[in-house]
Amino acid sequence: AGYDTVGTVVAEAPDHEVENARLLARAGDDVKKRRRIVRKQPPEGFVGWSDKSFEKLTVAQPEPLTSQFAVTHAMLLNVISRPGDAFTAMRHLLEDNHEPRPAQRRHILRAIAIYRALRNAGVVEELPEPDAEGRRIRLVGDLQLDFALNQPLSPFALAAVELLDRESPSYALDVLSVIEATLDDPRQVLHAQQNKARGEAVAAMKADGIEYDERMALLEDVTHPKPLAELLEAALETYRAGHPWVSDARLSPKSVVRDMSEKAMTFVEYISHYQLARSEGLVLRYLADAYRALRQTVPDEAKTEELTDIIEWLGELVRQVDSSLIDEWEKLAAGVDSGAEIAPPRVDALPSGVTSNKRAFRVLVRNAMFRRVELAALRRWDLLGELDREAGWDADAWREALEPYFELHDAIGIGPDARGPQLITVEEQPERWIVRQVLDDPAGDRDWAITAEIDLAASDEEGSAVVWVTGVEPLGGL
Repeated sequence: AGYDTVGTVVAEAPDHEVENARLLARAGDDVKKRRRIVRKQPPEGFVGWSDKSFEKLTVAQPEPLTSQFAVTHAMLLNVISRPGDAFTAMRHLLEDNHEPRPAQRRHILRAIAIYRALRNAGVVEELPEPDAEGRRIRLVGDLQLDFALNQPLSPFALAAVELLDRESPSYALDVLSVIEATLDDPRQVLHAQQNKARGEAVAAMKADGIEYDERMALLEDVTHPKPLAELLEAALETYRAGHPWVSDARLSPKSVVRDMSEKAMTFVEYISHYQLARSEGLVLRYLADAYRALRQTVPDEAKTEELTDIIEWLGELVRQVDSSLIDEWEKLAAGVDSGAEIAPPRVDALPSGVTSNKRAFRVLVRNAMFRRVELAALRRWDLLGELDREAGWDADAWREALEPYFELHDAIGIGPDARGPQLITVEEQPERWIVRQVLDDPAGDRDWAITAEIDLAASDEEGSAVVWVTGVEPLGGL
């Protein structure tokens, strides 16, 4: 069976036949009882088997196994990073196997193409003389220790990050978009985003008086967010010219981590917003993959303070929901066998509170405050009331507090400047933080703010920032 050559294979009858046999055995030789038995039927679409099926399998010739061997970027990086001559090790790996010679040649050519791409991208370098551990090639010295290329397009992502304007206010989010475009699609999330976008588009078109047939035609162009799609597709075409081995690879621009960051949502809020309760595991796995790719693919020199904050926030978000995903990856990154037996967890080894990672927690606090700014800009008093009712700020309280502001200004800004660090101040105290989020008004006066207290103990218990709004007032009244 499979790869095993020694042992016993036992085939059991289908469930309904087993159940019917039990009923007959219970009835014994009583003819009346046997007649009254209601036999269990096979499920719809069931494909049955019997002892004859088993006999056929035992005497038939085994089907040939299909090789799943493939040369990947991670394979080359792992071989290059270990002691010894990587060229000799790869030659042994590519030639001393059971693949037919034509397949071996294909693997060899792919390995050469991947190596050249890594060298051209500045990821690896050749040494004039072997080092103390016998390496003739090595990872470049300025790459972080946990650098790795997890996706076929990771080398392209590394090059694409260099195309971005580091001085742009959206630089950190644009790096997110580059990395997300190389990850596998979380289809349920993208489908939910498209449905919500189309629902909002229909409502807007109805308000504009657009006829049904035209609305349906226009909806065909409405899809999930695809940041930097044109830039990345054009860059990939150029990249393919020098890297033909990525000719079959396809980008998939999308916005999940970026969307969550821009909307300043927690994991629970994001799941609720897109009605993804049945796909929580898929969303969490995607976020963990994005965190791993950001940590390992983006070089340290390309990380700004804002981008580092986002990466820390994302890792803490995943850890607070399910620390096993991060723990498993960190164990693998450290070279620990994931299947190795480990000691039972101690109480002091449990995941630490969310406030222990101060950098990530500050991002959670900023997001929580900016979430209130966004809802205030949209005048969603109902949602603000849901957030802060326990603090005494229901929908009516929010509406009344912001009425004077909207008498002076037409809107509240929610762009990059509005969420910048210069508009939020945090006073750290032992048991609580005092926070002030200034509103970005059209006139640039910036004379209104939301103030709040952050309960640190409650935040550790909840796994997210627990915010108690204390005021929404002009700065002169604070």
